Amino acid sequence: MTRITFDHVTKSYDSVQPLKDVSFSIEPGEFFVLVGPSGCGKSTLLRMIAGLESITSGTLSFDNTPMNNVEPRQRDVGMVFQNYALYPHLTVFENLAFPLSIRKESRETITKRVHEIAEVLNLTSLLDRRPKQLSGGQRQRLSIARAVLKDAPVLILDEATSALDNESERWVQAALEQLMKHRTTLVIAHRLSTVISADRILVMSDGRIVESGRHDALMASGGLYARLYSAGETSFQR
Repeated sequence: MTRITFDHVTKSYDSVQPLKDVSFSIEPGEFFVLVGPSGCGKSTLLRMIAGLESITSGTLSFDNTPMNNVEPRQRDVGMVFQNYALYPHLTVFENLAFPLSIRKESRETITKRVHEIAEVLNLTSLLDRRPKQLSGGQRQRLSIARAVLKDAPVLILDEATSALDNESERWVQAALEQLMKHRTTLVIAHRLSTVISADRILVMSDGRIVESGRHDALMASGGLYARLYSAGETSFQR
C-alpha cells in the first residue's frame, strides 16, 4: 500500500487557483473521503494524484518519491470517475484486458481474468460491445471491473455512484466495497454512509483544506463539515 503526500501544492490557471498551497498526507491503507462545496477543488486534487492534472508548484509524492512529472500510465493508481474514462474504440473485453496487457500477462491469463470479473459484475453478455452501446450503469460497472483488474494499491473514486439508478448502484456499491479493501482509497462521495465510515474526512473550501478528522469529531467542532452534514446529503456533492 502507498503513502501519498501533498507538500504545498498549488494549481493555477492564469488568475484562477482551484488548489491553494495544500499540504497533507494519506497513510497506507487509509480510507479517505473529500467533502466540500461545489468548486472547492476536490476533483482537481484527485486528478493530480491520478496524473490527469499538472501541478503548478509544490510536490506530490508516493512513498517519498516525487510524482509531479510521472505519466498517468506509470502511476500505480486505479481510477473510477463519473465520466467513466473508457476507451471508446475498444470493446468491453478489450477495455478490461488493457491493464492486464500493460503488465504483459499471457493471453490465457487475460482471457480467464476478464471472464471472471465480467461474471461478477454481470458484464459477460456485453463483452463484444463498445462503451457507447452500454447504459450508464453498465459503463460504470465496466470502469470498476477495469480498476479491479489493474489491482493498484491506490484507488480513486470520484462520485462513482451518483448518477446511477438504484439497481445499478447496488451492483456498483457492492463491487466498490470489495475493491476498497487493503488499498489506499480516496473518495468524493455523495452517500452519507460512505462519508461517516471514512478513516479520515478532508473538508475543502475555496481550494484550501479547512478541516480534517473523523465524522464524530468534525460534528462536535461545529465547523463547515457540521453545517454541510446538517444541510443534508446533497451538500456533499460537487
